[in-house]
Amino acid sequence: MASTDDALETYTHLPVHIDPQTKQVSILSSDKTIQDAIDNLNRLHTSFKALETPNNVPAAPMLVNPKRSAQIQKLRDSAAATSKKGNNVDAIRLLGVAIDMAAARPGWEPMGLAREELAMMYLSRGAANTSVQNWVEGLIDAECSVECKSGPGQGPNGERIPGNPKAWIVGGQCLMEMSRWSEAVEWLERAIEKEGGDGADDNRALSLMLVQARSHLEKKK
Repeated sequence: MASTDDALETYTHLPVHIDPQTKQVSILSSDKTIQDAIDNLNRLHTSFKALETPNNVPAAPMLVNPKRSAQIQKLRDSAAATSKKGNNVDAIRLLGVAIDMAAARPGWEPMGLAREELAMMYLSRGAANTSVQNWVEGLIDAECSVECKSGPGQGPNGERIPGNPKAWIVGGQCLMEMSRWSEAVEWLERAIEKEGGDGADDNRALSLMLVQARSHLEKKK
């Protein structure tokens, strides 16, 4: 086996040229072995260029899976019907399954769709939780609903599109039921800042709740 020193002694630097148009490689050498290797390389490159672009490129994934959407809607409808019958415990369970399905939407689906679904389902579950006096759970659901749909928007003609006032109402009710008056005032002030305190019934309800919460807070001082 040749030593490193022997290999260095036999090293010969050969300039390589690549044609900018054809991309063919050439080298200045009379060594037949080297020339054969270069010829094989150029033939391989030519054969690759001759290959046709494959037409069986996988299709892009669907933007929205209709089956998942249908299943989520079916669960929402079932939960609403169950809640109307007074069985809010089962409604909470059904909405929990629907929330898990919406949250598990793959990343290539529109984020706005999942957030809208989750905002509505957290709101529905929060309302169901308040019906069975699960105040802590109802508050958490209200907070999640508000987080998923933060604030009102604006329509194409400049009209105000409601945000999520019902979720703020649910959260405020839970805090007041737990006599957490200071937090209730802070929550409802934020709600009115985001949603407005007049106009629609829900907005006026927020203003009334804030008056009540402040009154209770003053009594504690």
